[in-house]
Amino acid sequence: MIEGNYDHDNRLLMREQGTQFHGVQLNRRKFLKGSAAALSGFALSSCGWRLADVKPTARRTSTDTLYIYTWAGYTDNKLLKQFEAETGIRAIADVFDSNEAMLARIQAQGGGDYSIIYPSDYIVQEMIDLELLQKLDHSQINGLENLFETFADPGYDPGNAYSIPISWGTTGLIYNKSALDSPPTDWDYLWENADQLTRRMTLLNDVREVMGASLKSLGYSYNTTEESKVREAYEKLVELRPAIASFNSDAWRTQILSGDLLVAMCYSSDANEITEEDDNFAYIVPESGSSVWADTLVIPRTAPNVAGAYAWMSFMMRAQVSAEITQRLSFATPNRPGYELLPKDVRTNPNLFPSSETIDRCEGLKPLGEEVGEIYDRYWTKLTSG
Repeated sequence: MIEGNYDHDNRLLMREQGTQFHGVQLNRRKFLKGSAAALSGFALSSCGWRLADVKPTARRTSTDTLYIYTWAGYTDNKLLKQFEAETGIRAIADVFDSNEAMLARIQAQGGGDYSIIYPSDYIVQEMIDLELLQKLDHSQINGLENLFETFADPGYDPGNAYSIPISWGTTGLIYNKSALDSPPTDWDYLWENADQLTRRMTLLNDVREVMGASLKSLGYSYNTTEESKVREAYEKLVELRPAIASFNSDAWRTQILSGDLLVAMCYSSDANEITEEDDNFAYIVPESGSSVWADTLVIPRTAPNVAGAYAWMSFMMRAQVSAEITQRLSFATPNRPGYELLPKDVRTNPNLFPSSETIDRCEGLKPLGEEVGEIYDRYWTKLTSG
């Protein structure tokens, strides 16, 4: 093995949305759509929320403010205030809902105000190729030795030259134990029990994850590049399409708790929050395999506050900080001393820290290249618009 709800005083700071959210649990992949301002820069497409007409903004170069671009649920008011108290640097977090939306914005704005961004592993590779990231000066980052060996030299960024992993997890299925005749163990369960699950299951609104799950069920790689195999995965999903209630990465949470859903495809960190809230639910990584992902910290090439970015990285690499946010925000840490500080029941929680045998069945997502990516997108559009 390698490895609370927001209240009045524990609120996510939001700059662009201009709002603070009370009593709302924000998950790893949730994009906050609580105001018209939050929606105005985005257009709804079959692949989820995508950046539309983005105009560059004036650069802010103050060294006493750090602008962070992250997944929702990865920062909270307590964390940001602690960093400010220790460094004198005010940290302000904006959120994105997908790697693709983040990348589009960074490209459109030339990096914008951000000095820290939280891309996932496969997008790190693409950002390196696009020359969007600074090569890290490891002498300015304290705590790199805290990383588990697995995360100290990842395939997507050898030697952590451009990125530092901050969290990781798996993708799988959450299900209602009390409502199903038998528990799911693999992706094929969805097809074999489609009649019972009709309109009571959801898949993620994510082309790579959904196509990847279908590919795995066929015995292929999540990162398959052969069009014939991608088409086969698409055709298998077409068979399942009438039974799928929706493709969504967040709404399933309330729907499964209310009893409207029996099974949902989801990320492990989100599943863990549900299973802790209600023991009628359980999470599994399918036996044929799934994806294992890591989210990272990077410094964009145009970062206006590089010193502040390094201070944030060192802060996040501290064992105590890592342990506290793992418990408070419900995601797995790649930090060994941070992991060792966790209570035993957290360290042994298979939802957050699965066995090495489970991890061995999983694959990290890799960039597909423009040509293959267009193939995936074409089949995805046909699937989700049908």
